[in-house]
Amino acid sequence: MIRIAIVEDDKNYAEALMKYILRYEKESNQKFQIMKFQDGEDIINEYKAEYDIILMDIEMQFMDGMTAAKEIRKSDSEVVIIFITNMPQYAMKGYAVEALDYVLKPINYYAFSQRIDRALSRMQKRTKKYISLSYKGRVKKVDISDIFYIEVQNHYLSYHTKDGEYSVRGTMKELEESLQNETFFRCNKCYLINLEYVNGFDGNNVVVGTDEVQVSRSRKKELLDVLNNYMNEVRK
Repeated sequence: MIRIAIVEDDKNYAEALMKYILRYEKESNQKFQIMKFQDGEDIINEYKAEYDIILMDIEMQFMDGMTAAKEIRKSDSEVVIIFITNMPQYAMKGYAVEALDYVLKPINYYAFSQRIDRALSRMQKRTKKYISLSYKGRVKKVDISDIFYIEVQNHYLSYHTKDGEYSVRGTMKELEESLQNETFFRCNKCYLINLEYVNGFDGNNVVVGTDEVQVSRSRKKELLDVLNNYMNEVRK
């Protein structure tokens, strides 16, 4: 599912973009989830780094698209931004916010589909996967491959990463489900470890990075099997 945000204060252009997205969805067999915003202020208000592509008008009443894009980039370096405008001289400045491209008004489907092709191509080339954390009033994107392990304490999840420790509210069950296709293993009720950083065992503890994490007796054999399979895959 590809998540697209349309930020456009002109109702006719917003409807045209919606129609083109639905047409592209049918022609490409993609699946899109679409959210609409009428102004730059609307999308940055409590912004969550949950979109893959943002189609952003530049001229809007309360907050212009360039300003909104700068705010978005403070917490989201990965989302693909495409400007929608009738003023190409402003869109050309998109390098300042790492915009992928721009579409000129009036919008035609061919130009629009080319930009979406480019956006999807950029997304496919990315190898990093991120998890979004609500931390200290902001949304922080953490590269999954930078996480050593996560522990739960009193309804809070503590993420131990290369960049430090982040503590956010959450449940281990939901987290484990969201990471079930990644290289993580639940070694006891309180810890989810990244197999990439397992350096060995010390008694009933597993060494993850430089820390020791306890492994429950019932899970130790399974951990050894999973770790062995992981190492064999890495060596291929």
